[in-house]
Amino acid sequence: MRKLFILLFVLANIAFVQAQNSEKELVQNTEKAVQKINDTIEDEGWKAKGTVSLLLNQSSFNNWIAGGEDSFSGTLGINYDFNYKKDDITWDNKILASYGLLQTKTADFEKKTDDRLEFNSIVGKRAFGEWYYSFFLNFRTQFSTGYLYGKDENGKEIRTENTQFMSPGYLTTGPGIYWSKDENLKINFAPLTSKFTFVDGSYTSGIDRGTDLPYVDGDYFGVNANKTMRYELGFYASVYYKLAIMTNVTAENTLNLYSNYLEDPQNVDINYSLNIIMKVNKFLSANLAFQAIYDDNAFQGFQTREVFGLGINFGF
Repeated sequence: MRKLFILLFVLANIAFVQAQNSEKELVQNTEKAVQKINDTIEDEGWKAKGTVSLLLNQSSFNNWIAGGEDSFSGTLGINYDFNYKKDDITWDNKILASYGLLQTKTADFEKKTDDRLEFNSIVGKRAFGEWYYSFFLNFRTQFSTGYLYGKDENGKEIRTENTQFMSPGYLTTGPGIYWSKDENLKINFAPLTSKFTFVDGSYTSGIDRGTDLPYVDGDYFGVNANKTMRYELGFYASVYYKLAIMTNVTAENTLNLYSNYLEDPQNVDINYSLNIIMKVNKFLSANLAFQAIYDDNAFQGFQTREVFGLGINFGF
């Protein structure tokens, strides 16, 4: 019997070693297959990379004399690039999407801390040196309904619908010339750019606007009464610059400028974004996102937003 147990023990160990070897071989073969796919993709000129981040913030107070309010917020974001470069052709694409909510203990409604959907694409053919003939497209909108908040006569919080998906929606496109030193610095000039602003017709027809006053042309993102679109022709410039501030800290800057030839060309639309990532390890980072927008058709002044928090990141 003892010999049988020894024999079984030896066989089990042999099987375990073989299983370990098989597992290692499987991992190695998988890694080789993934690398082969990546090599094939890169040979064809494509490179893709992206991150998914989750920012969380929570506060709780109990008998806290200094004051405070329980709250919880979370923001989910996606930053994905898929670019092509081969011979004298380049094609850069970026998807930016983020959505965040804040809930406080005493508020009647949860409120958005972020809501963004943006797609950028620019294709270029080398003209000379580091300059390319280009054609670009930029699309921007939001995911869900936006509200204006206030109080009724009894002091109860109320909200009024103000925006929604594709209201507004922006499509900007046109030919130009493009300069790129490397993947971290890119500049595009487009002197004949078309800009389309799309809105829901209910906002410009006076339906459910919560007021008896007639709609004034251009009052809602520059769109006239009973219209659902505004067209502009102008000059567009964009700059993308990514730099390493220090070890494990990077800053990604994007600046878009637009001047409408057809109306008030001196009022330049500005859209600036800053995304700073302070990497802790492979999965954790502190993220700071800042955005400033000036568009006199939407608001007579600067719109700004800032989101900061500890992020859980997944690269792909």
